[in-house]
Amino acid sequence: MAEDKKAQRATTNVFAMFRQAQVQEFKEAFTMIDQNRDGVIDIEDLKDMYSNLGRIPPDAELKEMLAEAPGPLNFTMFLNLFGEKLSGTDPEDTIRNAFAMFDDEGKGFLPEEYLKDLLQNMGDNFTADEVKQTWKEAPLEKGKFNYNEFVSILKGKQEDESQ
Repeated sequence: MAEDKKAQRATTNVFAMFRQAQVQEFKEAFTMIDQNRDGVIDIEDLKDMYSNLGRIPPDAELKEMLAEAPGPLNFTMFLNLFGEKLSGTDPEDTIRNAFAMFDDEGKGFLPEEYLKDLLQNMGDNFTADEVKQTWKEAPLEKGKFNYNEFVSILKGKQEDESQ
């Protein structure tokens, strides 16, 4: 009986890790990947999803992805994996300080064009498409990138306006 309660509590905690809007977004993503709609993501689902995106990765790569889950990849396990990945990122201060190194004025903003140049020419260079995708979610206002807000988004701490 104690084991049952512990398992139930662990499942509940998975959902408590995220805001309701985030859980809904993960559910939509899960449903898009679960091509056969059986409630479990398997290798065939991944093959179908990737082929829809124009890529056919080798089975070994797909099996490696699925092996990250300790059991069948249902929605709860999917959330669990995202929770582990998000909590596995650098602490907020570390990410914020990385951006702050490029913010000579210390105002919490970087010029959009400057950041684009950094993304495309330093470290793991972003392609034009990757920059475009990043900009869809980036907190930009009047040509300035708000990195404090971005760190909050990245760490899943930005509050919904509806809450």
